[in-house]
Amino acid sequence: MNDINILVVDDESRIRKLVKDFLNKEGYKIYEAGDGEEALKVYEENRKKIGLILLDVMMPKLDGWSVLRQIRQSSSVPVIMLTARGEEQDELFGFELGVDEYITKPFSPKLLVARIKAILNRTQSNKQEIKEHAGIKIDSDARTVTVDNKLIELSLREYELLKYLLDNENVALSRDKILNNVWNYDYYGDSRTIDSHIKKIRHKLGKKGKYIKTMRGVGYKFEVNE
Repeated sequence: MNDINILVVDDESRIRKLVKDFLNKEGYKIYEAGDGEEALKVYEENRKKIGLILLDVMMPKLDGWSVLRQIRQSSSVPVIMLTARGEEQDELFGFELGVDEYITKPFSPKLLVARIKAILNRTQSNKQEIKEHAGIKIDSDARTVTVDNKLIELSLREYELLKYLLDNENVALSRDKILNNVWNYDYYGDSRTIDSHIKKIRHKLGKKGKYIKTMRGVGYKFEVNE
């Protein structure tokens, strides 16, 4: 049995029960919320225990986007959005806000469990390593990034993308290669999601965002040329 706690947020009780039953079988402890306001309340009361959030988009009182915005103000806890809408712009919007995964209803519970395990395996890694690149320090054990010793908040996907760029310093990486290595499953959406993440990472890095170079017709490269 594992000790990971997951917050399941959905206004449909049958969806919560379905997800809860599958996750309970895997040994996860489940917290539940039926609307956005309740989700924030449950999260704040248990934020030190909750290791991942499954968050529905369309809910009463407060929608999923609003919940995510508030959580991202102070936390980089992994978030998987559950939605009945699968439009490309919705996915891009979600990634802009800091979504780590995006799953469209109806979904396979087994696939959902697999996605959860993949995310938690990465975030619960025991590998201890700290690397520094031009004042950008990345701690693989704590999964934190500091810029000139100041902690910056990154979503799981932003963190993994930045780490991949840093691990391949001075190497031009195509968008397809980034998708295959950072989004480590078959992703059929538009590669513009990478551009969206890069834009947000550059902003969070401040002046050091300039080290992420755009390679026209190729992709991106992290390069310190000063």
